Amino acid sequence: MVEISLNNPAGLATPYGPYTQVTRVKNHRELVFIAGQLSVDPKGNIVGENNFERQCVQVYWNIGAALRDIGADYSNIVQFTTYLVSAEHIPLIYEWREREFPKLFPTDSYPPNTLLVIERLVNQAFLIEVQTIAAL
Repeated sequence: MVEISLNNPAGLATPYGPYTQVTRVKNHRELVFIAGQLSVDPKGNIVGENNFERQCVQVYWNIGAALRDIGADYSNIVQFTTYLVSAEHIPLIYEWREREFPKLFPTDSYPPNTLLVIERLVNQAFLIEVQTIAAL
C-alpha cells in the first residue's frame, strides 16, 4: 500500500496557505501525472466564465474525476501546481482552499503546491489551471 507522508520541516517557514512543504512517498506502484485541469465540463464547455469561485469548483471536480478514473482519490495526491492569470486571484484561491480543502482532505494534511501567476491560459476565459501528481 502506498504510504504518503506530508510534513513541514522545522527548518522551513510555515506555509502561506493550506499546503505542506514536503511530501514523502513510499511503497508506490506508480506515479500519475494529471494534466492541468481547466474549468470545462465533460463536453468541453467553459464553466464559470469570469467567475473565479465557479472555476475553482469545476477545476477541482475535474481533478476528482481523473482520480476516480484510475481508482484513486484526493488522498493519493502528492503535489499540485496552480496557475492563476491575475495576482488579484491569490487571496481568492487561499480563501477557497481554506474553506474547501478540509472537505477534500479530511486529515487536514494538504499536499505541496506551487502557485504561479502567468499572463494567460490557453483561452482568455480561464482564470485558473491546476496540474496534479498522484501516487498509487
